[in-house]
Amino acid sequence: MVCPNKGRGNAGTIVPVRKPSFSRTAYIYHTMADAFPGTSPLPTPVPSPVPDPEPLPVTEPEHPRMDHGKTLYLAKWSTRLWAWLIDIILVILFLNIIGGILEPLNWKMHALWDFGHLGLFDFGIDALIFFLYWTVCESYKGQSIGKMVMNIRVVNRDGTKIHWGTAAIESLGKAFIPILALDCLIGWLAMPQTKLRVFNRISNTIVIKTDYREPDGILYVRDKE
Repeated sequence: MVCPNKGRGNAGTIVPVRKPSFSRTAYIYHTMADAFPGTSPLPTPVPSPVPDPEPLPVTEPEHPRMDHGKTLYLAKWSTRLWAWLIDIILVILFLNIIGGILEPLNWKMHALWDFGHLGLFDFGIDALIFFLYWTVCESYKGQSIGKMVMNIRVVNRDGTKIHWGTAAIESLGKAFIPILALDCLIGWLAMPQTKLRVFNRISNTIVIKTDYREPDGILYVRDKE
């Protein structure tokens, strides 16, 4: 391309027009200013700054939602001890009644604390009665009489009702007093803060607090005494 006014030099040679080193629009402005002397070229347009790209939103990793469901409150050791003592007293009273009935037959049942006369057979009979008592009661509603009084219940780890096989395993440790001592001691030392005996761990059971509340839709009004 040759400029109209400056395309030829003094010797009639053709002077090539320099190639633009800027944008096409700026090149046209400068070419018109050269074609029409006395006019000032328009300022070179400054390109507008390119906006920074917006940062992509950071998505947090999805964690599985924990649904805790119902809350179970574990019973205290002291509450469980009182429930056990109530059961022991009630069963001993029952055995004394049975012993009084069998006394005319010359079949004397010695008390559990009568170690001087308590033989291996008597001890085995007492332990078997305790075992059957807890197995039957706790497989029915998860509560013996002592647990009903103290408002506690033995259940599976998910809070569901236990069946008779689970109740038998759980009751085995507390029906025999020598085994109960080791059962509780190992639970306190080896499984602290769990409130579990060894036979609770074996049977996969827990002892929870329970409330004796009104049924749904019913409200009891109690007069002041």
